[in-house]
Amino acid sequence: MAARPDPSELVDGPVEGRVGLVDDETLRVLTLVERSVEQRLDEALKAHGGDIEQWRILSLLVARGGCPMNVVAEHAMMLAPKLSKLVDRMVSANLVLRRPDEFDRRRVLVAASPRGRQAHAAWEEATADVRRQFSELLGPDAELFDDLLRRLRNGLQGPTPA
Repeated sequence: MAARPDPSELVDGPVEGRVGLVDDETLRVLTLVERSVEQRLDEALKAHGGDIEQWRILSLLVARGGCPMNVVAEHAMMLAPKLSKLVDRMVSANLVLRRPDEFDRRRVLVAASPRGRQAHAAWEEATADVRRQFSELLGPDAELFDDLLRRLRNGLQGPTPA
């Protein structure tokens, strides 16, 4: 299987004649940037025995403590069946623990184990260079870019337009 090209190499220069519209090229570039960032993060994490989904899950669990599976699924951007299988593997690797919710015994919470916290710390170090490069590329616009992405995300989570 041939290696995928680095998406950042596929991005063309500015498109002439655009006047404030989000066109196909803008959406294409957004997709290419996402793929490039994901590829770089994936490479950094694989070098330290992890992957993006595990990193996302542990990031949530380290920050918040125990969470129900639906919250974990939403944060990790995974469907429930795939998440369940991944959490099973993470339990087997002693990265996460399942425990009953003390307020609702019908619910199961997933929490980072001590080993999971150690893995997360190592993965945070592994991804720091990628995040630093991203911030350096954006320079003083990094905060604006973050605000714009959050605004897009929040707007897209609303009702679907007709």
